[in-house]
Amino acid sequence: MSDDEIRRASDVGSADAPPVEEKPYKLVFEANRCFGAGKCAEVSDNWELSIATGIARPAAYFFGEDDLEHNLRAAEVCPAKKGEGCIHVIDRRTDEELAPDPRGDGTLSVDW
Repeated sequence: MSDDEIRRASDVGSADAPPVEEKPYKLVFEANRCFGAGKCAEVSDNWELSIATGIARPAAYFFGEDDLEHNLRAAEVCPAKKGEGCIHVIDRRTDEELAPDPRGDGTLSVDW
């Protein structure tokens, strides 16, 4: 896939996904853009900052309504990519990026 092609959120990491009905949200994490600020781990129990690697990582990539708010917050506070963040929360039912959504149109804002 070239850089100028549109990449849908459903194209990323869904091979072993649980059913959408069980876990309607997923994370797309640009680990290569993480610089270890740890803001995500401060606001979400799903995120931890690894002392060994110096980068964050989620405990779960797929989750339900109960975990939505704190994962949204983690995406919003991430300072990577000049404040646009490297944590993306996707609604699997609509393929829409809920956070950080810097363009405001719900499209996946990865920088690969």
